[in-house]
Order: sequence, then structure tokens, then C-alpha cells
Amino acid sequence: MGLQTDSTTQAGEPAIPAPSASELFWMFCRVGMTSFGGGTSSWLHREIVEKKGWIAEDEFFDTLALCQALPGLNVTNIAVWMGRRLLGIRGALSACAGIVVIPSIVIVLIAILFAKISHYPLTEVALGGATAAAVALPFSMGLKMSLRIRRTPVPLAVMTVTFLAIGVFKWPLIWVAPICGVASVWWEHVQREPG
Repeated sequence: MGLQTDSTTQAGEPAIPAPSASELFWMFCRVGMTSFGGGTSSWLHREIVEKKGWIAEDEFFDTLALCQALPGLNVTNIAVWMGRRLLGIRGALSACAGIVVIPSIVIVLIAILFAKISHYPLTEVALGGATAAAVALPFSMGLKMSLRIRRTPVPLAVMTVTFLAIGVFKWPLIWVAPICGVASVWWEHVQREPG
């Protein structure tokens, strides 16, 4: 399953051609190299939705929500899912390799460097600054996603209960995610049923 490559879409707008495997690899590699923490999903949103227009914003946020609920690293899940969506198996492999291979090598080199300079006071200052930025990035993506939630009692209640259960009461994610996730999916299904 890839992007529509006809000259026009069903709505009569020009179709956006599917990316090549190398284009996916380098785009995901660039994102992996230039973002950190929860900021990766924000950066992917900017690249895939805003700049490239490869998928619609709603589909990106739906995919992000699903990938966060799946086991494994969110960013790797997103790379595999988006790569598969855009270019099939080749896309999944290219996107996953792009987000993992070169950024992992760079992370190892940075870790070696930080181990050698960790005794300097400036290193602690640098890490403190990075921490502030790392907290702000996932917060901004969470805010964007929360604005998409329908302002009705049940979705807001599920969001609040999930936040309180994990963030405040420290309940295990392995129980909270399936229970709140199933409740939310069931409610959406009930709401969409005709009659």
C-alpha cells in the first residue's frame, strides 16, 4: 500500500508521488539525528505532514496514538508503520534503518565523549539545558494531540483517568493502557454505530 501516484487525486488535486526508499531512509535519518526525546514525533509530524504532505494530519495522529500503545520504542514503531504505509516493506525497512542505524552510531560516540568530559561543571550545565528542552518537546506534541480530542465527557474522562493513573498514582502501564485503550475504542465504536 503506497501513496496514490496518479496525476490527480479523487478530489481533483494533484497527487503527491510516493517517496523513494532512499528518500525515506535519509528523511528518517535526518529526523533521528536532529531531534531528541519526545521531540522526534514533533519533527516527524513537521516533515511527513507539513513539509512533504505524504499523509494527512489525522492519519499521522492516529498512527502516533497506535504506535505509542504498541510494544517497543515509539519512534521505531512510527518509522516502520509510516514506511510501510508509504512504500510497503521496502519503505518499512528503509525508514527503520534510517531512524536507527546512523543515529545509534552517533549516540554511542556522544556517550563516549560525555563519559570523558563528565567531570567538568559545564557538562552538567549542558545536560540540565538539554533536560528542559527534552521535557518541552513531548509536551508540545501532547498538547497538539489533546486538542484533537472531542470535547465530550467520555474522551476527556479517559484522557484524565489515564494521566492520573500513570502520572500521579504510578499504576503499571501494562494494565492502564489496555483498560483505558479498550474503553476509549469501545466508546468510539458505540458513537459511530448507526442509529
